[in-house]
Amino acid sequence: VGSTINWSPQVKQLNLFSLPFLFPDYAAVDAVTQGDVGKQIFTTLEKAGVVPLAWGENGYREISNSKLAIKSPADLKGLKIRVVGSPLFLDTFTALGANPTQMSWADAQPAFASGAVDGQENPIAVYQAAKLHTVAQKHITMWGYVNDPLVFVVNKDIWASWTPADREIVKQAAIDAGKEEIAIARKGMVEADKPLLKEIAANGVTVTQLSAAERDAFVKATRPVYEKWKGQIGADLVGAAEKAIAARKK
Repeated sequence: VGSTINWSPQVKQLNLFSLPFLFPDYAAVDAVTQGDVGKQIFTTLEKAGVVPLAWGENGYREISNSKLAIKSPADLKGLKIRVVGSPLFLDTFTALGANPTQMSWADAQPAFASGAVDGQENPIAVYQAAKLHTVAQKHITMWGYVNDPLVFVVNKDIWASWTPADREIVKQAAIDAGKEEIAIARKGMVEADKPLLKEIAANGVTVTQLSAAERDAFVKATRPVYEKWKGQIGADLVGAAEKAIAARKK
């Protein structure tokens, strides 16, 4: 089970999911992964040497920090933010005026506690599991700038060694697990009262939800990065994703 972020250095098309602010909501993510674009990406993965079976999800990556409530790109100016080792992430945070810093997750947590690093971006599940509120991450902004889908795959040689009946069993298990994982990743966020945010706030954390206008300021600030990477990922693929999102059922 691989993260699209972790595999994007090998399969550049997977950077699609890290384009800043491409996915305004969960329906947008589903329109891409469960539609023609998802199939197209599976074909690309097959050419890369694996047998893709199903989509899962880590969730939207939200931003937390120790200094202030982030409501505008200006609030990120000069903040040292730990990011994953992806050139697209570095470009996005640099465009927002932050100081993106690549480091392992093991090194990051003591760095938050000591104040050497101001903030980080991760799915809420990671924020909660790592108890980041205990290492000075007292401000979190739900900006949903990228979603991190997961892909269930099997090694081609292993797949070839199985009977057709066994392949079907594994494929169905992956589809079922993927659905379950997506439901877990969204739990507490899809309900009207967003109970997960109340849970986070109960730990003394300031939870900021952006208005449409506030989100738009981030979209504008990162647009040059979006356009630059659109060409690298493949303008046709990005265009197909944009169309699927525009046509989604909300």
